[in-house]
Amino acid sequence: MTPQLSIERSESVFEDFKLPLLRDAAVAEANRCLFCHDAPCIKACPTAIDIPQFIRKISTDNVRGSARTIFEANILGMSCARVCPVEVLCAGACVYNDLKQPPIAIGKLQRYATDIAFEQGWQFFEAGAETGKRVALIGSGPASLAAVHELRRFGHACTIFEKRTTVGGLNATGVAPYKMKADRALTEVEWVLSIGGIELRTGVVVGEHISLAELERDFDAVFIGVGLGADSALGIPGETLHGVHGAVAWIESMKLGKADFSRVSRAIVVGGGNTALDVVREVRGLGVANVTMLYRGQRDAMSGYAHELDAAMTEGINVEWRSVATTFRGDARVQHVHCVRLDDSKRPIAGSDFVLEADLVLLAIGQSKLGGQFAGLDGVTFDHGCIRVNEHGFTGRPGWYAGGDCTNGGKEVVNAAAEGKRAAHAIHAAFSGAHHDA
Repeated sequence: MTPQLSIERSESVFEDFKLPLLRDAAVAEANRCLFCHDAPCIKACPTAIDIPQFIRKISTDNVRGSARTIFEANILGMSCARVCPVEVLCAGACVYNDLKQPPIAIGKLQRYATDIAFEQGWQFFEAGAETGKRVALIGSGPASLAAVHELRRFGHACTIFEKRTTVGGLNATGVAPYKMKADRALTEVEWVLSIGGIELRTGVVVGEHISLAELERDFDAVFIGVGLGADSALGIPGETLHGVHGAVAWIESMKLGKADFSRVSRAIVVGGGNTALDVVREVRGLGVANVTMLYRGQRDAMSGYAHELDAAMTEGINVEWRSVATTFRGDARVQHVHCVRLDDSKRPIAGSDFVLEADLVLLAIGQSKLGGQFAGLDGVTFDHGCIRVNEHGFTGRPGWYAGGDCTNGGKEVVNAAAEGKRAAHAIHAAFSGAHHDA
C-alpha cells in the first residue's frame, strides 16, 4: 500500500478547473467526433492512443471497451486525462480547429471513461508467466510506472527504488491541484501496481543505501526514471532570506502538507514556463491577493502554454514583462524584490530599476540536471545534463535504460509514459535476444 496523506493538505481547497462530463454530455460530445480514418489526434498523442476508437465506444455506451483502448496504449490514461495539455496535443490537432469549430473534448472524454474504470475497479491486465528475469527501476514517477506495468505483463520481476516516502513522482508532488491532487495520483499508483509482482522500496537513495554496482549485480536490467534535480537558483543577493523558495520544492510541500500563508499578502513568481504559470495560479488560489509573475521575455517568447497564461490572467495575476530580479531584501524575511527592465537584447536598461513588495518569492527558472549520480557508469553519457538514450531508451551501457524527464529535460507526463513503455519493450526484446542498442 502507498503511504496515506493528511487530509489537512493545502491543496485540498482547490476544485477541478476542468469539470468532468456526465454520461449524457459525454455521449453527446462523443457523437460529435468525425472518427477520422487518418486521425491527426492519434499522431499528436505521444502514447498514440486510438482516440477515435475510444470515443466511438463511448458513443455506444461501451465504456469498459473505451477504457481498455485507452489503458492498452497508456496505463496512466487516468492522470493524463487530467494533466495533459490537450490544447497543444490531441485536441490541438483535431480537424474541427480547421473548421473554426470547438475541437472534440478529448481530455474530458478520456477522463469520463477512465474515471468509471477506477470507480468500478475494472482490471484489464494480468502479469505474464514468470521469466526469471529481474529489473530494477530507479524512481517511482510516470516513466517508471509505465515501464514497470509493461514489464510485469511480460512476466519480469520488478523492484522500484524510490528516495521519497511518497510515490508517484511529480504526478503526486508536482501537478497543480486544480488539475489533479496527490491522493488521486496515489490511487493511480496502487492501481498500476495491483498487477502484482512488484516490490516497492521507499526511502531508498540509490548511490547511498544501495550502490549502482549492487543493482547491476542483482538485476538483469536497470531503468532510470529519476526525473530532474533541485530547483535552479538565480545567484543574486538575498536568495537565502526566509520566504524565498524554489517553485518545485514549494509545490511539493504545499501538496503534501499545510502551508502557512498568515504572513503572505504579496507573492512574486520568477519565470515564464509552465511551472511558473502553475505556481501563480496556486498561490492565487490559496488566497494571496497580489500575485505577480516576473518574466525576462515578452509574452510571445514564453515557454509556458498560452492557454495557461490566459487562465492565470483571468484569475487576476499581474505580469511584469521583460524584467528580472537583481536583489532580494528584507529583515530576515524577504520584503522587497529589486528589479530592472531589459531591452530587446535582454540587457538591463539604465534607469529602469523598480521595486516590488513581496512576502513570498518562488523561483520557477528550471531544475538542475543529472550528473554525478550516474557519471561513473561507462557507456552512460549526458547531453546538457540529460541522460542520452536512443529511440528505444537504451543508454549505451548494456542492461541500462532510461526515460522521462531525466532524458527529455522536462516534458509532459504523457511523454514519460510513452518513454517508459518504450524502454520496457526494449528491455524485453534484449532478454529475448533482440537487442536495441544501435
